[in-house]
Amino acid sequence: MELAIYNKEGEDTGRKVSLDSAIFGIEPNDHAIYLDVKQYLANQRQGTHKAKERGEIRGSTRKIKRQKGTGTARAGSIKSPLFTGGGRIFGPKPRDYSFKLNKKVKQLARHSALSYKAKDQQIIVVENFEMEYPKTKDFVQIQNNLQIGGKKSLFVFDQHNKNVYLSSRNLQKTKVIMLSGLNTYNILDASVLVFSESSISKISNPEK
Repeated sequence: MELAIYNKEGEDTGRKVSLDSAIFGIEPNDHAIYLDVKQYLANQRQGTHKAKERGEIRGSTRKIKRQKGTGTARAGSIKSPLFTGGGRIFGPKPRDYSFKLNKKVKQLARHSALSYKAKDQQIIVVENFEMEYPKTKDFVQIQNNLQIGGKKSLFVFDQHNKNVYLSSRNLQKTKVIMLSGLNTYNILDASVLVFSESSISKISNPEK
């Protein structure tokens, strides 16, 4: 599969880049995608939730009423979960939600997501460009030139581009990342992927 390479003015440069069929043309594995996205979202959880149980509530341990003769159920402590202000039964406790996932499964999920995007023609390749200074208006113009203005877009560069990042961070539907940070969730979360020429080359030829 070949894609045309555009410049930041949205013009076709006349050059093309070949996508590796082993990465962009495989039969997608939906279960691998599910596992990878599940792990990513689990790793984002802080796991700091906490509710006090009856042993952690501050209050008197005096028996609040006599055992018999009241016509109601017996009660031994104001800290009982049955009373307002009492402890919570089996409340949440801090925990780690992360779990292990094999590298090959994560790689398969990433390739599956990229194959979906390639099949749906949601990948654009732009020749390498720099911005002299951070300016959101100029970055929005680049998006409009590529006809992706208003779409949820993910820009992928092989090296850190400070001015491009600063120009895009105020845009709610735009995200700029480095190739090393590309993951299945980010790929699927975007409506269109915009790769720099050098980044798409490194994906197809990782040894370079």
